[in-house]
Amino acid sequence: MFEIIQSIFFLLIGFVLLIKGADFFVDGSSSVAKRLKVPSIIIGLTIVAMGTSLPECAVSVTASLSNNNELAISNAVGSNIFNLLVVCGACALFAPLTIKKSTLLKEFPLSILCAVLLLALGFFGNQLGTVDGVIFLLLFAGYIVWMVLSALNARKNMQQLEVENYKILPVWKCVLFIISGGVAIKFGGDFVVNGASFIAQSFGLSQNLIGLTIVAIGTSLPELVTSIVAARKKEVDMALGNVIGSNIFNILFVLGTAAAISPMPFVTENLIDIIVLIAVSLLIYLFSWTGKKIKRAEGVIMLLIYIGFSAYICIR
Repeated sequence: MFEIIQSIFFLLIGFVLLIKGADFFVDGSSSVAKRLKVPSIIIGLTIVAMGTSLPECAVSVTASLSNNNELAISNAVGSNIFNLLVVCGACALFAPLTIKKSTLLKEFPLSILCAVLLLALGFFGNQLGTVDGVIFLLLFAGYIVWMVLSALNARKNMQQLEVENYKILPVWKCVLFIISGGVAIKFGGDFVVNGASFIAQSFGLSQNLIGLTIVAIGTSLPELVTSIVAARKKEVDMALGNVIGSNIFNILFVLGTAAAISPMPFVTENLIDIIVLIAVSLLIYLFSWTGKKIKRAEGVIMLLIYIGFSAYICIR
């Protein structure tokens, strides 16, 4: 009984760290974007996305080192599905997610292609091997170079930013906010996952179910909280960039690193989940083209789809 109370305590502390850490992280990242005259979408696709994906990276690499590779794949794919349906859906409830045409033509299709590539490797090779992992890491390096070049180009072409109503933080405070926010997000995610996992185990839930639900959702809490905070602060570009960037990061870097360490066999459930990920990506891509924004009603639909997917996971 004491252990359950202790787990609930850490669960609550974890939520506090996530919320406050995300607040600092968004403020610091937004100020960096404004100070460098770089669009918020670029910051969201890089710094914010990689910062909020630290939990997925830690879980998947640890799983690979311990030869529990099925957890690595289900964690990354489950997190991506959660990011698209719940993170985007929840953000759309606070403010319509306006999507720029360049994002629809470049970054969003890239995230879908990454999922298709993962499905192809899993279907034809029945595993994600060391060579596949190295290819993913090389693609990720190319993605980072592309983002840096895009940022430099955007900075060169951007007009004077309208920042009268936005207070830009000093450089030292930006760095402090980003680092402290990232640390709080990391430990907050750990506390939430560990606390929830112990409570679930106490009630007799299987490790497989915990990995597909609690771990995947728990490691995506940073993206959820950070994107909602960004949406409430009217940084909708950063909210969307965080989701797309995190999904690319999870497949190319997280699974790439895990596969480079130890080959990961695919099971039927993994292939089904990746197909669901691709279908969900295409649906949200369709939503995004209608009016170049994701509306509140579409956000509700996305949340309902995730509830249905969660029910399917529990009964299969």
